[in-house]
Amino acid sequence: MEVFVGHDWAEAHHDVFVMNSEGEKLAGGRLPEGVEGVAKFHELVAGHVDDPAEVTIASETDRGLFVAALIAAGYRVLAVNPMSTARYRERHVTSGAKSDPGDARTLAELARVDGHNHRPVAGDSELAGAVKVLARGHQSLIWTRQNQTNQLRSTLREFYPAALKAFDGLASGDALAVLSIAPTPTLGRQLSRSKIASALKRGGRQRNIDKRAVEIQAVLRSEQLEAPTVVADAMGSTVAALVGVITELQTRIGGLETELADHFEQHPDAKIIESLPGLAMTLGARVLAEFGDDPNRYDTAKCRKNYAGTSPITKASGTRHVVLARHVRNRRLADACYLWAFASLNASPGARLFYDQRRDRGDTHHSALRALSNRLVGILHGCLRHQTAYDEHTAWAHREQLAA
Repeated sequence: MEVFVGHDWAEAHHDVFVMNSEGEKLAGGRLPEGVEGVAKFHELVAGHVDDPAEVTIASETDRGLFVAALIAAGYRVLAVNPMSTARYRERHVTSGAKSDPGDARTLAELARVDGHNHRPVAGDSELAGAVKVLARGHQSLIWTRQNQTNQLRSTLREFYPAALKAFDGLASGDALAVLSIAPTPTLGRQLSRSKIASALKRGGRQRNIDKRAVEIQAVLRSEQLEAPTVVADAMGSTVAALVGVITELQTRIGGLETELADHFEQHPDAKIIESLPGLAMTLGARVLAEFGDDPNRYDTAKCRKNYAGTSPITKASGTRHVVLARHVRNRRLADACYLWAFASLNASPGARLFYDQRRDRGDTHHSALRALSNRLVGILHGCLRHQTAYDEHTAWAHREQLAA
């Protein structure tokens, strides 16, 4: 007997609904988090099946300890996009009503009727899972650092314009080191060249220290508009706090990057991924993390491209035919693929030719990079499928022949 289960998760509990192949309710309820919840789930389905493989579970999440325990027990778990759940709910409920138990029933019905249209949770290796955690943590800290840097720039613009002229990048070692000892215009004007030079050394600069110190001192002592002293001191305290946060983020990002490199280099696919143009350690690790390493997850290159969000979507109705970029996608993977395509322009003649041809046809810079990333994802799929390193001639020879 085959049964279907809908799983609606929350932070502290899980709502489940169990039905048979005819759509009749067999069991259901709210389960607690942790070992107790998993044990009660087993009890709910144990009286209806002999083999865990006969249970299909539809869930809106593919991660977490609860889901991992269900997969480890041998259940077939489907990862369902919340948008799909919402659209399926509207087939049966037009009032707009929504509840967690109701969503669990909707997911169970979806698994029963449309389960073949949804992918099972990928069976990635533990090492790939570790790379994913580290890569996402590393990227999240970089995004946080950018947010803090933007806040620092906004604050300096209000009362300390000389600092913005003195430093191109506020997250650089030079900027953080100098601003840590001179967070206000008054303190900035008082800095001697020797103090600035010492700060630059602490910030990690090793070359042109004296020359850079002279340049910074000249800018900080230039005539600028000033805020009242009380206001400037208050904003200086904010600058000092932001500089401290950004400095700590820099340290933590570096530590995570080292650990990420150690884990990524241990993965058997690392050498293949790094062989592709534009994919060094950090981007390569992000690509591996978001695609996963389950060899059966993507049947074709088209499936991998769709998951990456690089392949365009077509809207056709009557005489109207429009091709659009995908906006609903894995943001982390899309960001990695975009950066990958940009980096490949200087690393691969074939990629550069492809980009130039798209530009000649009228594509914008971003559109051409999206098309290039789509092509690169297809090449990656072939390399991983055949376990072969990237070869420039194999990847682009047919396009060079067409161009000729």
